[in-house]
Amino acid sequence: MRAVSAPPPDDPNLPSGEESISASAERARAELHAEIERVRRGVEQMLDEQQAPLNSDIRRELDTMQEDLRRYVKARVRKSQKQTNRRVGRLEDRTDALEQRLESMDAERRMTEWRIHSDTERMLDGLLQEVRGIADRLEGRPAS
Repeated sequence: MRAVSAPPPDDPNLPSGEESISASAERARAELHAEIERVRRGVEQMLDEQQAPLNSDIRRELDTMQEDLRRYVKARVRKSQKQTNRRVGRLEDRTDALEQRLESMDAERRMTEWRIHSDTERMLDGLLQEVRGIADRLEGRPAS
């Protein structure tokens, strides 16, 4: 049986074109079912080769094993999907928090730029009035 593994959803090395995790889980489930069926056919073939009739106890045991394996695989896949969903949820929460932080930083930057512009404008207006006052005094005009 060959090992099937999917990279974690938060793996930064995951290419953008990779298949989704649920698609990977479905593919893994299908491969596992195919492997189970192959083993079952192998057991049946081995029993046939021994010329022994497949008695009902062995058949029942094989069927029970197959059903147990189906339940086990289903539970493991469900657990894996829940873990993946939790991880994705945590990543989405982190992304939302980062987006809010970026938005607040952008708003703060815009506010700071406006404040700097306004302060500079007021300072330049004050300097202009002082320069005009000095120019008026030098020309002998009364200060306005």
